Amino acid sequence: MLLSKINKLKNKFKIPKNVFALGWVSFFNDLASEMVYPIVPIFLTSFLGVPVAIVGVIEGIAESTASILKVFSGWLSDRFQKRKPFVISGYCLSTLSKIILGLSYSWPLVLVARFFDRFGKGIRTSARDSLITESCSESIRGKSFGFHRALDTLGAVFGPLAAILFLAIFNNNIRLIFYIAFIPGLIGIILLLIFVREKKKNALCFSDLKLKWRDVNPSFKIFLLISIIFSIGNSSDAFLILRAQNLGLAIKVTIFAYVLFNLTYALFSIPAGVIVDKIGAKKVLIMGLVLFSLVYFFLGLINSSLFIWLLFPVYGIYMALTEGVGKAYISLLVPQEKSGTAFGIYQTSIGICSFFSSLIAGVMWNYINVRVPFYFGSITALISAILFIILGSKVKTVRQVI
Repeated sequence: MLLSKINKLKNKFKIPKNVFALGWVSFFNDLASEMVYPIVPIFLTSFLGVPVAIVGVIEGIAESTASILKVFSGWLSDRFQKRKPFVISGYCLSTLSKIILGLSYSWPLVLVARFFDRFGKGIRTSARDSLITESCSESIRGKSFGFHRALDTLGAVFGPLAAILFLAIFNNNIRLIFYIAFIPGLIGIILLLIFVREKKKNALCFSDLKLKWRDVNPSFKIFLLISIIFSIGNSSDAFLILRAQNLGLAIKVTIFAYVLFNLTYALFSIPAGVIVDKIGAKKVLIMGLVLFSLVYFFLGLINSSLFIWLLFPVYGIYMALTEGVGKAYISLLVPQEKSGTAFGIYQTSIGICSFFSSLIAGVMWNYINVRVPFYFGSITALISAILFIILGSKVKTVRQVI
């Protein structure tokens, strides 16, 4: 019965079955993760008394851990031509991290929990993106990644809303929220085990898998360079939450603002993917970078929390124009059988930058001014957009190179 309903919905959206199922897996995982994510920086600063600089260190280590692992997990999934085992193990680790958060009474254990969560993300992401790539034709690549991103982000809408509800019901018992978040994570794992199927493929030998940097599509190198420059100023979203609180928003109101950001992100993800399939990813990505630059500039400039209700939704539009779109773009620049390695290289590079960007933002916030990290991010995004415009004309897909 459930399988029949899923097939009907899948056919309605004209999305491949695996992509559809993976979207719902991500929905439940993100529902779990986003129940706790907006609470963690507040939990650290308000309940454990941790300075913002430590929040930056924790987020930097967590995010960079995830991304550094993506190149290895992506390469291994290419080597064995198996994606699903990496996806399953990654989601299991992230779900387990919710229990560890509930047991945390000092910031080092919070770091361990965030490490486990991002470790899981690092294991699964490249393999999952390759599984999506293998499950759909090139003509609907943008739509497929957009659909997956939309459901993933829809979970990020309901997650914080659930957190607000449970905080009200259980009198701000944050630890209990961490434990409750384990449940939707477990549901996602069950859906993954039952509904996602992977075609059997022959493992690649090392000579077939070898990816020489000099032989890599120059267009991929250009995009990687631009992404690295942008990522140096793109600190963790935890700083957006702290900025909203810094401007006077209460905990529950801050979380609701974060919900608004994720709702906008979810609503625009599929349209952004469809637009990519029609006009190309380059134009859409440039628009996203410019939008990020404007949002970060005004986050640094404003003095009233009222502007948060405008800037957070616009930030959600930026995310829709870049996150899933960037992955669809990369899938066109590299051979499909080596896509896991390419996704891994890209996300590992971004992850290393994420560590430094969050660390830099935390230091700027503590020792210079709370506005400075946002001005810095605005400048790096603008530089990236300009470089994309200048160098974008040289970009060619795999098919054009061949």
